[in-house]
Amino acid sequence: MKTIVCVQPEQFEMTETELSVRRAGEALVKVRRIGVCGTDYHAYRGKQPYFEYPRILGHEIAGEIVDIDPNSRGIQKGDYVTVIPYLTCGNCVACRNGKGNCCIELKVIGCHVDGAMREYITVPEDYVVKAEGLSLEQIVIIEPMSIGLHAVNRAQVRRDEFVLVIGAGPIGLAAMKFAKLAGAKVIAMDINEDRLRFCQEWADVDDTIQATGDVIADLARVTEGSFPTTVIDATGNAKSMNSTFEYAAHGGKVVYVSLVQADITFYDPDFHKKELTLLGSRAATKEEFDYVIQCLRANQIHAEAFITHQAPIDQAIEQFQHWLSPPSGLIKALITL
Repeated sequence: MKTIVCVQPEQFEMTETELSVRRAGEALVKVRRIGVCGTDYHAYRGKQPYFEYPRILGHEIAGEIVDIDPNSRGIQKGDYVTVIPYLTCGNCVACRNGKGNCCIELKVIGCHVDGAMREYITVPEDYVVKAEGLSLEQIVIIEPMSIGLHAVNRAQVRRDEFVLVIGAGPIGLAAMKFAKLAGAKVIAMDINEDRLRFCQEWADVDDTIQATGDVIADLARVTEGSFPTTVIDATGNAKSMNSTFEYAAHGGKVVYVSLVQADITFYDPDFHKKELTLLGSRAATKEEFDYVIQCLRANQIHAEAFITHQAPIDQAIEQFQHWLSPPSGLIKALITL
């Protein structure tokens, strides 16, 4: 089967690999769409933590069941599905407390184990989620939408509070959308004016702020001097993450859905004075996948506008460099099979 392998940083190879053999308790999935995300770009550039080469990337998956054991969830051959790509041990302290998304032994498909940039993949059947009634384009964005939702849930966003989301990439946009659905007043911040316009059109944010301007003054104006009670950073940029403590209101929360290979520092007296809460946000839960599916079925999330670039698997390596270029206008790219 056709397979794209990231052999080392800055090097992909298209190769032929043997079809995966399904074992008992696994599902054989024909991959139909693969979302390309920040993790894939970081891995390609050699900037992804906890990563080894060579690796088959790809963890945003829309697929079709080819073979599966009889199961109580009624998933059968021909069903459209997505895959929860976070493989957990089920036994550690995090798993025992219902937080498998930060399992001590967590292995993410496409990062710690080989992923979906190939024609077929086998996965444990418990990680397959039926997506009846959704298009392949809707199914493939379930995982990144769930990441953004998890960040909003970590902050326990409330109706009418000011929420600042920094970074208008796919995860930031997802966080904006779910903060809006929670009833918050959402402020989008980015350095790219085109992306800020997209935030208004797609996520219906209440205000936008240009990150290269006087951010403190703009936040004071937008919030009438109170500042955001929740700040979510989805930039993947250490400088931005270091600045978040300045933007949060007294008694507020800062959520890092970003992941960078860097130290994050802050001036403790300011952190203490504001009595801030700092939260990490990793992956997502099955319940969050289910909620995203519910929102997609209700047409509260528009996949077609979110997906800006596509390429068949035969052209994906060539297109990858183009997608990395800022002039491409990329929001979300898909590989199609």
